Amino acid sequence: MSLPSAYETVAYHRRPEKGGDRIRCCGIPACRTASHGVTDGKAVGTYFEQKFRVYLTERYEFQIGNSAKGIDFPHLDVDMKVTSVRQPQSSCPFKSARQKVYGLGYSLLIFVYDKFDDPDSATGTLKIVHTIFVEAARTADYQTTRGLLEILDRDGNSDDVIAFLMERNLPVDEIGARQIADDVLSRPPDQGYLTISNALQWRLQYGRVIAGAGATDGILRLS
Repeated sequence: MSLPSAYETVAYHRRPEKGGDRIRCCGIPACRTASHGVTDGKAVGTYFEQKFRVYLTERYEFQIGNSAKGIDFPHLDVDMKVTSVRQPQSSCPFKSARQKVYGLGYSLLIFVYDKFDDPDSATGTLKIVHTIFVEAARTADYQTTRGLLEILDRDGNSDDVIAFLMERNLPVDEIGARQIADDVLSRPPDQGYLTISNALQWRLQYGRVIAGAGATDGILRLS
């Protein structure tokens, strides 16, 4: 998959309006006259996701999801993430501690952008520097899956796996940890490549997938 040049670099003008700074998109033909409030990382991500959906709907028929309710492309089991290259991370809904071991349950399409502001001309440029697709099998936590696979390689048993899970402070009680341990022994997880931090929402960090994209099975560099 390759994206059109309009989505590789998006230029915009910042202009003060009542209610705060606004921007006017100049890089995408369908949005040349539209105004959008883009002032922080979350708003930039929302802005780009909206423009990408417009691009897709003009060319393809597909089921549109809602990030507030689930994933962006539920029919494809794919969620879209837009993040800054300066701190490539985002949040996702917490479902179960098992996601750290067996992955999120869906694939990720990750757009990593760099944003340059020119205060003299009150303009800025939003450039997509990485476009990466992470298959669902690779969306587990890197250190958790690596540690579990090493335990299995050393002929570890259920007690070893439970101790490891509890030491890593997974949001799970002892009964849940034992259930995960039984599954790990019978169905070893794939090596994941995300860094997933514990929180009310998972915090996903993408440094490792950016570094490994194109050279790691299941992590594709699209642009």
